[in-house]
Amino acid sequence: RPCPRIYTMTDVEEPIPAEEVEEVEEEPVEEEEEENAEFALTATTEIKLFGKWSFDDIEVHDISLLDYLACKGDHATFLPHTAGRYQKKRFRKASCPIVERLAVCLMKKGRNSGKKLMACRIIQHTLEIIHLLTDQNPMQVVVDAIINSGPREDSTRVGGAGVVRRQAVDMSPFRRVNYALYLLATGAREASFRNLKTMAECLAEELINAARGSSNSYAIKKKDEIERVSKSNR
Repeated sequence: RPCPRIYTMTDVEEPIPAEEVEEVEEEPVEEEEEENAEFALTATTEIKLFGKWSFDDIEVHDISLLDYLACKGDHATFLPHTAGRYQKKRFRKASCPIVERLAVCLMKKGRNSGKKLMACRIIQHTLEIIHLLTDQNPMQVVVDAIINSGPREDSTRVGGAGVVRRQAVDMSPFRRVNYALYLLATGAREASFRNLKTMAECLAEELINAARGSSNSYAIKKKDEIERVSKSNR
């Protein structure tokens, strides 16, 4: 004789009441979609360096350097690493983001050449230290330091055939930016060599002193020396 089948609770499906089905369907999802859309909009519009530092409120106080300090608008980047081909044509590096140019200047001396990720990390730490010490947007401090560090006058060699004298000449805005970046990076490198201080700490100190116009900065001292020599050769 076949055994009678025993039905358990799992075998029998209980019908879901129609009221519950309707309630589930009526839940609004519009608010979540609107919030997501707003978040996506704000995330795409504002570009911040390392996701923290805004480019919008940066002011360039020297009008002559406005075209050569690429720190606003199209030149705003998330990282100082755009992999652009800025050396292919003369003056093209003027459109390179200014923080990236500073990172490139750190890659001097043979053992550091090509280590751009290391340079980017140093820049990131430097900006954090500047913000802690000054409570300002560190991008503004970097821009002010470059404006203050570029010599406005230099001297060149004039004459030939053994008779050589120095002649004072004005320095172009582009060369002022180039020279300022060189002096800032050199000062930080020399300060951190055979020292317990890290490169980021030395660079932050150099940038803060240069932005204030302090003579403790290597770049400001060199700039004053260059301008003093050229003044005597006018």
